[in-house]
Amino acid sequence: MQMTMRWFGSKYDSVTLPQIRQVPGVTGIVTTLYGKKPGELWEEEAILAIKQEVEAAGLKIAGIESVNIHDAIKTGHPDREEYIKNYITTLERLGKADIHMVCYNFMPVFDWTRSNLAKMRSDGSTVMSYDQSIIDKIDPNDISSAMESQANGYLLPGWEPERIGKLKELFAMYKGIDEQKLFDNLVYFLEKIMPVCDAYDINMAIHPDDPPWSVFGLPRIVTSKEKILKFIKAVDNPHNGVTLCTGSLGSNPKNDIPAIIHALKGHIHFAHLRNLKHESPGVLEEAAHLSSDGSLDMYAITKALYDAGFDGPIRPDHGRAIWGEVSMPGYGLYDRALGCAYLNGLWEAIAKAHCAAQCAQC
Repeated sequence: MQMTMRWFGSKYDSVTLPQIRQVPGVTGIVTTLYGKKPGELWEEEAILAIKQEVEAAGLKIAGIESVNIHDAIKTGHPDREEYIKNYITTLERLGKADIHMVCYNFMPVFDWTRSNLAKMRSDGSTVMSYDQSIIDKIDPNDISSAMESQANGYLLPGWEPERIGKLKELFAMYKGIDEQKLFDNLVYFLEKIMPVCDAYDINMAIHPDDPPWSVFGLPRIVTSKEKILKFIKAVDNPHNGVTLCTGSLGSNPKNDIPAIIHALKGHIHFAHLRNLKHESPGVLEEAAHLSSDGSLDMYAITKALYDAGFDGPIRPDHGRAIWGEVSMPGYGLYDRALGCAYLNGLWEAIAKAHCAAQCAQC
């Protein structure tokens, strides 16, 4: 596997590439052209510029997170052909730049939802949290201002003002779009882009819905092992795969993440590893990566990835805000660096135990 960290670019991120380069074991960056709107064509010059910037810091782009998908594609609007054409051209340009993994999502309107971006924990750190009872009381047209007020002045991924400022229009676009229609539109999109993925060896890694249940009445289709396998089988291509996000899938305690990993063997192209703590149904908060700090068994999850032969990029997902750091919520340096160290330690121990077991059998 390749240990990576997400980086939003020098204009948007509080964390610098030289800082990331000093985190032991981190060799890769997962990044994006953060100023690009969904559906907008990516220029070759811009792709090469950010690649050169990353490589000048002694790192390598392990993938893109994300090339955001326009809502016309998700809803099956007639304009989708234009946006799919742009997407294909962008993929071609990424492939020519030797970039071979793209994380994306197919969530309607909101890429992710939280009720609090800075919940105070008993140790003094703050984390992002979700409480369904709070969400149920919020008018979806008001949630963007609530998120912005907690963003520490940063532009939140998936909550771009140009798009979220048109919430009424977006909700109107999704009127009549149920799970089956959304699923069909996903399959249509994937079938259109698979030829360019085959030509340039680009792995498409869909991110699970966050949280993995309907929010504000919008459909969700990437929420469980059964639903993920459904779209993997619908587009039977090795480049059609998933981002294994333990935080998103783990938000539903019914999701057995090690079992999901084994069921998706060969189709996990990227992994987001983080822990969370369940308080009650629909109420949870993010946690440190250490297993004992939350409700997920990070050792069992990491071992399942190792046993399934996963060799792609991993990144520590959202971290706590600790030691007075001010950053984009979830994306400070300190706690994610601790997460890298912990996950690297787990991987090393699992790999050495596997080798020792094999030697004992010789």
